[in-house]
Amino acid sequence: MCRSIKPLRNLDHPVTEQEIYEAALQYVRKVSGYRKPSKVNEAAFNQAVEEVAASTRKVLAGLKVKALPVGE
Repeated sequence: MCRSIKPLRNLDHPVTEQEIYEAALQYVRKVSGYRKPSKVNEAAFNQAVEEVAASTRKVLAGLKVKALPVGE
């Protein structure tokens, strides 16, 4: 997988929309082979980024975080 995509779970701060967008963009760039798509492919590329970002939000919202025992 693309090494520039960082895990968004268990950060020391709440994940931001910018971080979700950047991860989605990196993923779509990797699978499409485009850093910047041509005009003819731009709409499909941007739609894919939005769909991946939406899926990322859903998975992050659905993940359960293991609670640490008191005192740790």
